[in-house]
Amino acid sequence: MLDAKQKQKIIEKFRTHDSDTGSPQVQIAILSFEIKDLTKHLKSHKKDHSSRRGLIKKVNERRRLLKYLEREDEKSCNAIKEELKLK
Repeated sequence: MLDAKQKQKIIEKFRTHDSDTGSPQVQIAILSFEIKDLTKHLKSHKKDHSSRRGLIKKVNERRRLLKYLEREDEKSCNAIKEELKLK
């Protein structure tokens, strides 16, 4: 789980304007870092099925947001995919 300082750093890096906290770019970035943390957790706790379910929900939410962003603004979608090293 990300703490407030980590989340604030991510928001500052990926925001589109000064007061932006909820744009798709920011949400995708936050979800990506949470997915990375959960993946690391699940490598050492293989039987933690509730966390695995949460990971799957986060991956699906990120996929849905990426699809939306690609539909609305393909250039920024490609930029965030490249920066986060996503497919």
